[in-house]
Amino acid sequence: MKGAAKGMRAVILAGGKGTRLKPFTVTFPKPLMPLGDIPVVEVLVRRLVEFGITDVTLTLGHLADLIRAYFDRRQKLCSQLTFHYVQEDQPTGTAGSLSFVDGLDQTFLTMNGDLLTDLDFDALVAFHRREGAALTIATHARTIKIDLGVLEVGDDGRLTGYREKPELKYMVSMGVYVYEPRVLNYIEYGKYLDFPDLVLKLLAAGEKVCAWPWDGLWLDIGRPDDYARAQDLFANRPETFLADAPELV
Repeated sequence: MKGAAKGMRAVILAGGKGTRLKPFTVTFPKPLMPLGDIPVVEVLVRRLVEFGITDVTLTLGHLADLIRAYFDRRQKLCSQLTFHYVQEDQPTGTAGSLSFVDGLDQTFLTMNGDLLTDLDFDALVAFHRREGAALTIATHARTIKIDLGVLEVGDDGRLTGYREKPELKYMVSMGVYVYEPRVLNYIEYGKYLDFPDLVLKLLAAGEKVCAWPWDGLWLDIGRPDDYARAQDLFANRPETFLADAPELV
């Protein structure tokens, strides 16, 4: 299992507008939102380096020049990596942007550029290969509390049950995926395609799509509540996310 992800290519989706974090992201790209004094996308890149993943492509759109300018100044970090940039003139969705990335001819990773996680990439990739999946989605359990009394009512209006403030548990996508190159055959060049629609296309075609659960830490920085929690966690326990990363400052 150890070393399963080493040498893989990773594509980081960093072109979103970050509408849930407005007004901050109107003039500032979401992947550069800071955790302490480090942008979340750099924390993610340095996490990849820990696992020997050093060939990284960033797909850019909204405020792309600011992201390029940031990494242009991070010479020590970039000297440890092979960086590629793909810039979209128009958004093509969370799957469509992959059609612009050249050379994805072996198993590769894709992830959103606005997440904070201690995910074990080796374990994820090992599972994907063991299952022989076309696509594997890293998942996380989320609990949603309904802060109301929920009524169960029959068609005739008669009450059949009552649940006070129930908690519902769902397995949700972490925004981290392992792809086989053949999945790209389902993505039309330059056409808009979001990831959920790609998954449905794969299932309809009989392709094997797997879910791999991770019970460690995962936060979606695009959500204000998660971003606030991420700032606190990173301030108190930065070693959780950068424990074994080389000094790249």
